[in-house]
Amino acid sequence: MKFLGSTITEKSFSGLLLLLSIQTVIAQAAVAINPASPQRASATSETQAGAICPAQLGGAIDRVIDRPQFAHARWGVVIQSLSSANTLYARDRSRYFIPASNAKLLTTAAALRQLGPQFRIRTSVYSLGNTPNSAALRVVGRGDPSLKDAQLQDLAQQLKRLGYQQIHQLVVDDGYFQEPTVNSGWEWGDLQSDYGAPVNSLILNQNAIGLTLSPQTLGRPLQLSWTDPLGAFGWQVDNHTVTTSTASPASIAVMGVVGKPVLRVTGQLPMDAKPNTVSLAVLDPAESFLRHFQQALGLQQIQVVTAKQVSNGEVGNERELAAVESPPLATLLMETNQNSNNLYAEALLRSLVPSNQQSANKNQHSLEMGLAAVKQSLTELGVDPQSYVLADGSGLSRHNLVSPDAIAQTLQAMAKTPVADIYRASLPVAGVSGTLKTRFLNTPAQGIFQGKTGTMSGVVALSGYLNSPTYQPLVVTILVNQSEQSASTIRQAMDEIVVLLTRLRTC
Repeated sequence: MKFLGSTITEKSFSGLLLLLSIQTVIAQAAVAINPASPQRASATSETQAGAICPAQLGGAIDRVIDRPQFAHARWGVVIQSLSSANTLYARDRSRYFIPASNAKLLTTAAALRQLGPQFRIRTSVYSLGNTPNSAALRVVGRGDPSLKDAQLQDLAQQLKRLGYQQIHQLVVDDGYFQEPTVNSGWEWGDLQSDYGAPVNSLILNQNAIGLTLSPQTLGRPLQLSWTDPLGAFGWQVDNHTVTTSTASPASIAVMGVVGKPVLRVTGQLPMDAKPNTVSLAVLDPAESFLRHFQQALGLQQIQVVTAKQVSNGEVGNERELAAVESPPLATLLMETNQNSNNLYAEALLRSLVPSNQQSANKNQHSLEMGLAAVKQSLTELGVDPQSYVLADGSGLSRHNLVSPDAIAQTLQAMAKTPVADIYRASLPVAGVSGTLKTRFLNTPAQGIFQGKTGTMSGVVALSGYLNSPTYQPLVVTILVNQSEQSASTIRQAMDEIVVLLTRLRTC
């Protein structure tokens, strides 16, 4: 569905709840989690019945998918044995579907296979001068999505220990990734939100900031304040809100204005409401990085005379003075897949391109080179290159097209690599962690299914591994497109199918 001009994704869903009426949200949540509801009760009675033989599985799954409420939806499903790759059930397995965040399964598989679990992303400060007191320094970012203010303070402290007291020219180089920071394949409504944050070489604090809305006295506009004023550079806020009486409904909407750096804030909060914070994208990430680094240097009593941005990216014979590194790739994958972090996925996609190739191909975008690297890596793994078409690394673009076979082949192939355990550990666990933490609770699938979720308007996806205690391990891929049903309704049906798989027995 469309909401306030934006495509609702799994990454954005929780943050966008505050844009709804609080009363409506509570009512919907009560229906979704109430085990006594008729829909939930019928699902439970069916999925907790007796054992299922493999020959019966197809009919049981069809009874879920072929319900009248799903008449307009497209379902793509592959259920396979992990050990033998024998297919137990398939529907439209070779047709293309929009995968949403299931695309991250392909991106992270390629990154782990090509870069290795110990790969780290380095941010460096180089000397452009000869003496500490007459220095020109250049900061080169390489797209570390985990970089935060603490790492900038570390860089400043390293320079302080080297004796730097003044920098007559500070240059921050945002040119390692060679492309615009805004993905032309993403919808406009996504670009103002934190889940659609720009992807650049100098990422800081995930290129996101918070706008806090606080009620005032009755009839007055809400008070708006940025959680990070340095990162808010460039945004203009058009405030059309009001504080209403106690116990009145709350409804807040934050929308970007097409073609302008303007956020239009509308709606109301009652006087007794707690402040609400909306997470938004940084408008100019390189400028935000520069301002934050100047602040970090100032805390170390290092004066900056002049500062500017450039987009070069190449490193010659300059001397590296200070550096910080990201956590290892194994840790970055955890954030990418567990929390379905779009920015991490996009940064890892571009990191697949070696630095010498980044420099040598000035006429080709890092995104294009990263997608080519994913294709090459997955093809070498045995994934059919004709079974998918990727437009980004995160799945936010609706131009991504992936067949259930492509995802199943990726899961199968990665399970046979030396990094299989690391890949699998990056996936949420049913009822335990990440985007599956609140799903499959008190069902036989809790704790034994690991998978990647995906949600966009009209799109829901779930793919992963099931370790049944009574049957061989399975690979599961379920993609649903063109559905007018709510995401929660589709998810419930998907969960029923996974729970059905826990009833499989050899017979």
